[in-house]
Amino acid sequence: MSLPLSQNQYQVRFDWGIEGARTVAADVDVIVVVDVLSFTTMVGIALEYGIEVLPFDGTDAARYASEHAAVVAGKRGSPLSLSPASVGPEHAGTRVVVQSPNGSRISAALRGDVPVVAGSLRNRSAVAEWVLARQAEKANRLTVAVIASGEARGDGTSRFAVEDMLGAGAIIDALAEVGIDFCSPEAAAASAAFTGLRNAIGHLVSASASGKELEEWGFPQDVELASQVDSSTVVPVLRGDAFSITR
Repeated sequence: MSLPLSQNQYQVRFDWGIEGARTVAADVDVIVVVDVLSFTTMVGIALEYGIEVLPFDGTDAARYASEHAAVVAGKRGSPLSLSPASVGPEHAGTRVVVQSPNGSRISAALRGDVPVVAGSLRNRSAVAEWVLARQAEKANRLTVAVIASGEARGDGTSRFAVEDMLGAGAIIDALAEVGIDFCSPEAAAASAAFTGLRNAIGHLVSASASGKELEEWGFPQDVELASQVDSSTVVPVLRGDAFSITR
């Protein structure tokens, strides 16, 4: 791996997808995965209701769920699915295995000694405050990799997702607001995308290819929930098999 591609001289780094994560997150203290429509948004809302989410990137989700005293998320439109609007207080105490080609896959692949945080537009400031607190505990500069998931095409290749660019930029901007601002050019550009377009976030997410797709499928509420900036103080952190809330 080329050192320039790793952005390793910077405190805050940014890249796309699992390949990007492996490039820029090899030696960081925190990884923030952003999948606005819909995995990381769903994780944050699930934890608000006391639901644990287990990301999965295997071939037998039912077996994995059985081994971890969990249930498998249903198809979008069924109760307790990848859809953020599908989770609620009636599912409190449930452990759910969620499989998706983007945020869930990346989170599962990055599981290990480094905390993996589910970031979104909804919890951008809360994530930044959490990172700042970890930096204070370390008593030294903390390095952060922010990973935009992107979307999977039918052939398995990845495509640009404007909602993830904006979500990642929102978190990078929030990090800068708390003083964690030694950003790579890539991270600075993502932040500038958010700050320059902040007043149009709702429109941009709903008018994006992913937003239009969800609305055509009949899930406009998912788009609305995912577009809410700073509406949550929950910071989901992947510890072991499941995302949970850490104070």
